[in-house]
Amino acid sequence: MFNPDLRDLLKDHTSRYSLVTAVAKRAREVAEDKELKEKCGTEKPVTFALDEFLDGELEIVEPEEIRNI
Repeated sequence: MFNPDLRDLLKDHTSRYSLVTAVAKRAREVAEDKELKEKCGTEKPVTFALDEFLDGELEIVEPEEIRNI
């Protein structure tokens, strides 16, 4: 089972909700885009999307109202 350490992603006061939403949105994009789907190969879209965030290829941007809660 893939169980990454998410502390690096959550260090800038990023909420877990924002992380889940961003990864789910990116996974949908990967699943719908034929080129991206081929790029991820046998990996599932959610795993592929999470790896992109963990590798720093994508960044989670939250509105300021959410960050201070």
